[in-house]
Amino acid sequence: MYNFIGKLLLVLLVLSVFVSALSLYASRVSLTRNVWLSGLFANVLDFFFLPLKYFFCKFSDPRKLDKWMVSLKNSAHMSDFSKTKKRLMFVPHCMRSLDCPAYATKYGIQCKSCGKCVMDKLKEDANEYGYDLYIVTGSSFVKNILTDHYADGVLVIACDYEINKGMRSLAGTSVVTYGIPMLNDGCYNTMVDDQLVTDTLEMFA
Repeated sequence: MYNFIGKLLLVLLVLSVFVSALSLYASRVSLTRNVWLSGLFANVLDFFFLPLKYFFCKFSDPRKLDKWMVSLKNSAHMSDFSKTKKRLMFVPHCMRSLDCPAYATKYGIQCKSCGKCVMDKLKEDANEYGYDLYIVTGSSFVKNILTDHYADGVLVIACDYEINKGMRSLAGTSVVTYGIPMLNDGCYNTMVDDQLVTDTLEMFA
């Protein structure tokens, strides 16, 4: 009996490693092209996220894992996101000017369109393409916004870590997510590729 259980556990372990490795490969491939069964592979990576995160922290760079997972989930969510009707755009406060005059409420930073940073342009783009823009400083703001404002689609501009975190937190809900990674990480002076934002908005217009 114990021998059978041991063999079964070994088979499950080998199968888990194989499926995880295959899903990681698919996520890396998704950086350059669409991947068949991307939704299935994304769910596998979500399921094994903690051990995979530990592995990447120990032997590689955890930022790679987040980058690959975001790319794979974008591929998986693209079709569903294009069908959404009410969309929000979440932008991190680290992209705003260091001398930003705006104040914060429970719905995030209230941009005054002073022209000192990219937020002014993002507000214009969001309005043009039918998104409600929110400048957020943390996950608690996202929770408040989604609790009080209905949306079936959320476009997130952030670092890969925050995008992946948001996607994982909204997995299994009625909200479809899509991410635009920033050009650099950090707590201030972060940037996003303007052309990538425009191309993404056009793609889902």
